[in-house]
Amino acid sequence: MPVTPASTSIPTPLVVSAAKARLWMGGALLFGLLAYYFIGVDQGAVSVFGSDLHVHEFVHDARHLLGFPCH
Repeated sequence: MPVTPASTSIPTPLVVSAAKARLWMGGALLFGLLAYYFIGVDQGAVSVFGSDLHVHEFVHDARHLLGFPCH
């Protein structure tokens, strides 16, 4: 059985400008804060959509899985 030599390619680093990096970091931070709010905080009186509990019921199992108090 012929043996092929391992590839010796060197990975090239990803070069991103500072402005683009700030944009990605800001987007990730915003997404994280929205996910944290909707999974951990949005409930009843402090809900974005008023006293409607549709968002709460949609993320209910994820809330319990992550250890957030619910009831």
